[in-house]
Formats: sequence, structure tokens, C-alpha cells
Amino acid sequence: MKNRVKQNSRKSAFERYSGALEQIKGYIDHIVYQNKENGYAVLSFIADEEEITCVGMFKNVEAGEILEIQGNFVEHPVYGRQMKAESFRVVPPDDVISMERYLSSGAIKGIGEALAKRIVKAFGEDTFRIIEQEPERLAEIKGISERKAREIAIQMMEKKDMREAFVFLQQYGISNTLAVKIYHQYGMNLYGIMKENPYRLAEDITGIGFRLADEIASKIGIHTDSDYRIRSGILYALLQASAEGHTYLPADILLERAAMLLGLMPEAIEPQLTNLAMDKKLVIKVKEDRRCVYASSYYYAELQCARMLHDLNISVEWELLPCEEKKLEGLFSVMEQEQGLELDELQKKAVLTSLKNGLMILSGGPGTGKTTTINTIIRYFESEGMDILLAAPTGRAAKRMTETTGFEARTIHRLLEINGSVEDGKSAGFERNEENPLEADVIIIDEMSMVDIHLLKALLSAVSVGTRLIMVGDRNQLPSVGPGQVLQDLIESGCFPVVVLETIFRQAGESDIVVNAHKINKGEQPEFTNRSKDFFLLERNDANVIYKHMIQLVKEKLPPYVEAQPYDIQILTPMRKGALGVEVLNGILQKYLNPESPGKKEHLSGERLFREGDKVMQIKNNYQITWEIVSRYGIPIDKGMGIFNGDMGVVKEINDTAQTLTVEYDEHRLVEYPFVQLDEIELAYAITIHKSQGSEYPAVILPLLSGPRMLFNRNLLYTAVTRARRCVTILGSRQTVYEMIENERENRRYTGLKDRIKEIT
Repeated sequence: MKNRVKQNSRKSAFERYSGALEQIKGYIDHIVYQNKENGYAVLSFIADEEEITCVGMFKNVEAGEILEIQGNFVEHPVYGRQMKAESFRVVPPDDVISMERYLSSGAIKGIGEALAKRIVKAFGEDTFRIIEQEPERLAEIKGISERKAREIAIQMMEKKDMREAFVFLQQYGISNTLAVKIYHQYGMNLYGIMKENPYRLAEDITGIGFRLADEIASKIGIHTDSDYRIRSGILYALLQASAEGHTYLPADILLERAAMLLGLMPEAIEPQLTNLAMDKKLVIKVKEDRRCVYASSYYYAELQCARMLHDLNISVEWELLPCEEKKLEGLFSVMEQEQGLELDELQKKAVLTSLKNGLMILSGGPGTGKTTTINTIIRYFESEGMDILLAAPTGRAAKRMTETTGFEARTIHRLLEINGSVEDGKSAGFERNEENPLEADVIIIDEMSMVDIHLLKALLSAVSVGTRLIMVGDRNQLPSVGPGQVLQDLIESGCFPVVVLETIFRQAGESDIVVNAHKINKGEQPEFTNRSKDFFLLERNDANVIYKHMIQLVKEKLPPYVEAQPYDIQILTPMRKGALGVEVLNGILQKYLNPESPGKKEHLSGERLFREGDKVMQIKNNYQITWEIVSRYGIPIDKGMGIFNGDMGVVKEINDTAQTLTVEYDEHRLVEYPFVQLDEIELAYAITIHKSQGSEYPAVILPLLSGPRMLFNRNLLYTAVTRARRCVTILGSRQTVYEMIENERENRRYTGLKDRIKEIT
């Protein structure tokens, strides 16, 4: 392409437009790069005959289109000055040259450069009016049939409708990315919906919440006590509650929350509960004279799970004949020789229970022999020639299950064959379901405390009646990040066979981690002595001193002690904010564990700096993102879809040219993130205890000084301690540790799975 930049005495476009939120007008010469999914693009843009590189969110733009762009000029370290767009508007061509350029750009299929010249030559400045209002006249042009004329007119009208919709939506502060979603959802009906009930956007479109819909409604002039607004506010309050783990809220709590959100009195809101229930948006159940209000999707998810669990909970035709008894005793003897310990009565009971029932729950704390019991169960079913599948909620948990059993274990998502179209954990995106169930005789799921109601529903849908389902987990661990407390509700329902292992075996009993974890769980104070080999307290009461010791432990002391790399040592903290929260700690740890270097590329995403070599974590489920495994020569040898909340990896490459960041996850899976998608990952030198669920680390460091009583509780401390395999080091206040143990208060979750199970059985 020839250089269009004129060298003359006039100020350049850069000089004229540089500054705070400037505006330029021109046309797209060509698109250098475009992400079709999120709209991020790099444009070669011509303004006043000068070529300018523009970067930003440019969804549904095409070469030849005329844009007005607002933004700032920035200096890129590699590509020089470029316009970083904040917003843009497509404007119709207003002169003959612009019209010809647009038509010849390829934006309208069927019109090339030569045909564009003939059309504009024939109709001049009246070209666009003719195409839109008298399209039959295009047939006067050589090379255009009546059918082709109609097709051109339809394309022009569709693009005009979209442009006008974008302009209309921009006045309400809606970004182009959301505008595309709104237009695709409603088409030309969007005008009526926006003026009558913009709160529908919050219900129908991912990425638009109540607050944005409320802001739009305010600009439109909808009253604060509008029925639409109240109904949307109630549903939004329930959505917020689900993010806290609840599947319902008591009516009084829901009304209080909705009233605060809407700025209204609860009595003005209450009538809409009945209306929403009549519209099947809510389900209202009475429990102990208290109304429980569910979003319909959560109520029916729990009800369906209860029905499927009931169907699976059958007695298997299996009788302990003398030959079978002898076989079992032989198996127990072999396992005892291999493990160097004798199976206790509860472990043997668990094996027998798994043989006699279609569904069983195995629970127990650390060191109580869950792994040995699972291995014994696997050995028996394997000897019977049965097909066995193993799975766990996270990649790390599945990897550990593989290592301890010798059988391949997968994440539940991969077991169910995620197809990439899932949103928010709903089961519609799994290839394995009631119509295409899992082909197995026995399915064993570990770390069930992490499974939320969505994932349980998807799993149960794929298990045929007659398949044995064995669910394993520690009920005293933190509940799932998602809504529900599945394992606890299953056990407390009293409707299924449950075996809880209690004996701490000799080898485990030699570990102070195991002994102290059980003490914490019972409300007893652990022993902090110099004699311990794996459980330490370094009492420090100053955050700056804690930083110093933490870095020393990670870099120098712990790696040789536990025979691991510094990146394998995990800092766990209860909080995100504060001096000992995730955000502050990651900044400090990055500086010392992966310092700035000329050989390491960096990228600043918002306020977060990523550097090659950084330890990072995926913080939301992404079912559509692709990964691949490459050979040592860079040739792809495997690929798949899906990276999930809690997966950890290392930044391998930052590519400024392609504007991508590549992360390597477990099993050498490489994922390429566009820069605009980096909100999905964060530094992971330090993570919250909640995010550590299902993981195990050679050594764990717990910085503990003080924090919210609701958060600093026994359950949280127990979960943190049980994440360590070989060493726990608490850095901070002994008194805080004691107060956490005394604090039995957990964040109560309102869930109804237990009630639905009891209703059905």
C-alpha cells in the first residue's frame, strides 16, 4: 500500500488530534487484525489523507466504512503512536468519492471496484437514496440483474438498520459490544423494548445486569416504582444471592435486599413476588412458617437433582456368598500388604456398601484412609471386569486422583464432554446427558464439596440408572464457589448410604498437619512446638515483617525442605483486600519471585502487570477457549476446549504484534489470550483459600493477622491447613489462629436440595 502521509507544513493529524478524548473522522482502509468474538480490532484508518493505526473495540465494521472515532493517542513501545478508541460511530458516506470507496470495499457482497464505479457514475450523490428507496433502478447498470439489485438493497437496509440501532443505543451509554448483542437479540423490536421495558435486557442478555438496565431506564424516564423495575430488582437480588452460594432467600431477607437496591419500602415490593410467581419466574415454598423464594431455574435444578438421585439410589442384587466373602477378604489382605496398614471396619463397610448400592457417599477428614478405600473399591470392580470412570471438579484434583489410584481421572467437565457452548455452568453444553449417557458401570467422583448445583445436575443427567455412583469428599471443607452446598445437603438428608471414615492411621498420625487439622475441626487448639517437622507458627505482628519472611520462605527455605520449586509453594489468604490480601501480596511476590528483566516482555492490563514467567490463575469458567499441546518442535499433537476457574499456569509468551498472551497450564496445555481477554486471569503467587479448593501443594504459607469475623472462621482455617502435603507455615498472630478455631460461625447458605430429596423419598 502506498504511503498516504503527506509531508507538508500543515499540522499532522497526530498533532491536531493528540490530547484528551479527541475525535477523528475518516474511513477504514483495511483491517489489520480483528477478533470476531469480542470485536477487538486494529484498523488502518485514513483521516485527512493520513494513515493512522486505531485500536479498540470495533465490532461489525468493514473496510471502506466511514467512522467518527473518539479516543486518545498513545505511544506504543513497538508500533509508535496510535489512536486508542473509546467509542466510535459509523456515519453514512456524504460525497461521491466516499460512496464509491464504501461500495468497492467489499462491504456489500456482489459489488467490486469496477461495478462500484459504474453505480456511482450513474447516480452520483443520489446513489445511496436510489439503493435504499428505488433499488429496481440498479438493474439499469450493466452487470446487475433485478435479483442482484434486490440483494444489494437488502444488504444496505440491514446495515443501515444496525447502524441506526447503534446510534440509538449509544445515547444510553451502551457500548458497541453490548449493542451488537442487543441488536442480534431483538432486531428492530429493540426500540419498543427499550422504551417500554429496558429491564428485559438484564434477563435476556449476558453482560447486562440490573444496574445498567436501571441506568438506561432512568435516562428513558421510567418511574422508580415501575412494576418492571421492581420485578427486575427482585430477580437481580436473587442473582446476587446465588453468587454468595444461595439457591433461595427467605422472603423477608429478599425484600430487605431488594428494597435497599431499589430505594423503595419492602411493602411496595412485596406484591410483585406473587406476580413473578404467577409468571413462573419465581417459586415460593413454605419452610417452618417462613416463605422461601427461589428463582425458578434454581428450584427446578434442585428438584431434578433430587429425582435423579432417588432413581440412582437402588439396591443392587449382590449377595455375600462364601466365595465372594473369600474374594473380599483376599482383596483386603492384598491392600493391607501394599499399604502397610490394616483396613479398619469403616473402610470395609464402605467397600461393602459400594457393592450393595447404586449410590454411596464416602466422607472423612485427612489421613482417614479415603484413598485406600477408593483403591480397594476400584480393585474389586476391576476384577469383575466392570468399566470404571474417575473424575473430580478441577484439573489439579483430577491429576492427584490419577496419581493416587493409578487410573486416569478427568475433570467432570471433560468427563461430560463439554462442547463449548455452555454459559454459567448450565448443562446444555455437555455432549453427555440423559440422551447420551456415560458408558460405565461405576463412576467415582472425588472432592464433592466443590460441586455446585449446576454441575451436579449436569453430572446426574449423564448417569444411567443401574450405574453405580460413588461420591467422595470431606464435608468439613468449604462449600463450592457456585450456588449450593451439595455434599452437605446429600449427607444431612439422611436418605442415602453414607460412610464417614474416622480413624487417623498411623502414617498419617505422624503428620502434625493431619493431627492439627482434626484438632481444628473439633475446636481444639493445635500444638505449636519446635519439635514439629511439618506444622509451624512464626509469630509476627507487622505486615512488612511478614512480607520479608514470606519471600525468604518461598525463595530459599521451603523449596529444599519440601523438595519442590518456589512456584509450587502456595500462599493462601482469607482475603482479597488489605495488607495481607491477594492483591497486595501478588504485587510484592511478583517483584521478588519474577523480577523485571530485559529478557522478559510485559503487558499492563488495566492496573495489573503481567510478565513472562508469572504464575497466573484462570478466575472464571471459559468453556469456549481453545487449548493445544505441542511437541518439542512446535507441532500441535492435541487440542481441546475449556479452561476453568482455579486452573493455574505460567505466562510463557507475550506477543505485542498479535496482542496476545500465552499461558501454559497443567499437562502442557497452551492457551492464547487476546489482550482484551486478560480479565479472565490474575496473578496467583497468592490466592484466596476459597480458590485453593480441590488443590494440594507441597507447602502452604498462611499469612494471618486480623480480618472480618464472618470470614475468619474454623471452616476456613481447616480448609487452608488441609491443602498442604508436607508443610504448613502460619505467619502472623497466634491469637488470630485461636480466635478462628473458636469461631464456628460459617456463612450460612440457603439451599433446598435436602428438602427436595426428603419430599421425594
